[in-house]
Amino acid sequence: MTAVTVEFAGEYFPVEPDAAFTVGREGDLELDDNLFLHRHFLEIANDDGLWWLTNVGTRLSATVTDSAGGVQAWLAPGARLPLVFERTTVVFTAGPTTYELTVHADEPAFRATRREIEGDGASTIGAVPLTESQKLLILALAEPQLRRDGTGMSEIPSSSKAAERLGWTVTRFNRKLDNVCDKLDRIGVPGMRGGQRNFATNRRARLVEHAVASRLVTREDLALLDAPRSEPEGELD
Repeated sequence: MTAVTVEFAGEYFPVEPDAAFTVGREGDLELDDNLFLHRHFLEIANDDGLWWLTNVGTRLSATVTDSAGGVQAWLAPGARLPLVFERTTVVFTAGPTTYELTVHADEPAFRATRREIEGDGASTIGAVPLTESQKLLILALAEPQLRRDGTGMSEIPSSSKAAERLGWTVTRFNRKLDNVCDKLDRIGVPGMRGGQRNFATNRRARLVEHAVASRLVTREDLALLDAPRSEPEGELD
């Protein structure tokens, strides 16, 4: 039986093969007392020799990706996914807080095949080219999560705080946020649109989840936030 361990905030929690491991406000991994978080949100359990991650909540979803960011899935309430990678990253948001944990498997059922990449090193992120200002916007929202070490939790900045970080007006920030979300929505990234009362918070959270899990932005990119800006103020993107 493959041994599975959950990593969160620098701590490691072994998962027993004969019992379900729960994650939430309560359970085997108690994240914190965030009332936006389900008491029991995620469950890891063995079923017929294969480990599964199940969303046992009713409102929140999670982004699940392999360690290289090559495979990404959105785990909606009631859905489950097999844990087949050596390292599986799980990112989700409850209220203003984003959480990240990693599931380690000693003997994964799937191992990625490495291939040599030819060319000048330039690459396209998915099918969505980002302008300089669009990448800066994502970095401003994801900065708290990217700056912390390892897995754990972080706060998502408000639009006004992120706009201030970039030296933009809130109106300009929101316009560019609309454009980024539209781009991602067109390639099928869920959670980029909606009409709920808390939509403004939800889509910022979903954008951060997707960007971090898919390596759309990384910690190395944070230097761009303090670099000289070449983008003209009047750019429409």
